[in-house]
Formats: sequence, structure tokens, C-alpha cells
Amino acid sequence: MSTFPRDQAWTIVTEYIQGDGLRKHMLAVEAAMRAYAPRYDGNPDEWGVVGLLHDFDWEVHPTFPDHPTEGSKILRERGVPEDMIVAILSHADFTGVPRVSSMEKALFAVDELTGLIMATALVRPTKSIHDVDVRAVRKRWKDKAFARGVNREDIEQGAAELGVPLEEHIGIVLTAMQNIAPTLGVEGERP
Repeated sequence: MSTFPRDQAWTIVTEYIQGDGLRKHMLAVEAAMRAYAPRYDGNPDEWGVVGLLHDFDWEVHPTFPDHPTEGSKILRERGVPEDMIVAILSHADFTGVPRVSSMEKALFAVDELTGLIMATALVRPTKSIHDVDVRAVRKRWKDKAFARGVNREDIEQGAAELGVPLEEHIGIVLTAMQNIAPTLGVEGERP
């Protein structure tokens, strides 16, 4: 596998993404990818960069199939290694790029889940991700009107592709996000 400097990846993100919410999503996916990398003997820096870059083109290519297909061309121009680009392409089923590696499967598995966890944290009275546990996420999961844009089937499929039980998967991603709570703006409003 290849590497690409995180600072260069962040420069690409900030060049193309202006929205704070989307930047936070990408940081959450980066954290989740870093958490999963050691489990599959992956390089946390490499996996993290893939997570950080996966939606970098969303504001300029907000429709399918342009995202992430058109974005992959930009990443090639910027010197991002091909295996990382393939992983990013594989997180969208319609690209036809199969998820083969653990890194590719992890990216698909964590992408939607980070949104559900973030939404769960933001409806807590404290707005703190530290007040969220797996049970709280599962409770919100059942409410189809809650975080309606989150594809729960993709989360289930992603966990299955990784071979990780759903509750364990939620716990891994939740802990990763809790570890960067201030960066995500969900540290909470403590008295």
C-alpha cells in the first residue's frame, strides 16, 4: 500500500470543502478509519487519509455518478496513490469498483455510521458525544425519521463485509469519534 501526506490531504479538503459540517464528517471518517487500521494490519496514516479524502469533491460534484468519479481525476492530478483512489471509488456502489481490501470495506462501513453517531450526539441535552453509547445509537437507529439521510442498510452491509458484529462496529466508530470530540464540535456543553 501507498501513503500520501495528511497535511497535503487536508489542503485538498480545505480547498474543495467550505462547509464545516462536511469537514467534520470527513474528520470523523478519518478517525474511524485510523481506529480500524490496526485491526486489519493496516497503516493508520494511510487509512486515515483515505477517510479524510473520501468526500473531498462533494461540494463541486454533489450528484452521482460525478461523486466520487470526477473527484478521482483530481486526486490523480494531485499525486494521490492509485490504491487510495480505488478505495475512495469503492465506497460508492454505483462506480462498479468492488470492495476487496479491508481498507475499502472499512471506508464503506464507517461512512454512513459516523453521520448517525454525530446526529445522536447532537440531540443529547449536553450535545456531548461522551453521553452517547451503543445502546443510544441503536435506539435512534430504529427511528427511521431520525437522521433520515443515513442509509442503515449500508451500515449493516458494511459491518457484514468487515465481519464485525454491528454493535461492536458501532462501538469502534463511536470510540474513535469520542477521541476527537473537540475537533468534531461534540465535546458538549458542560455546566
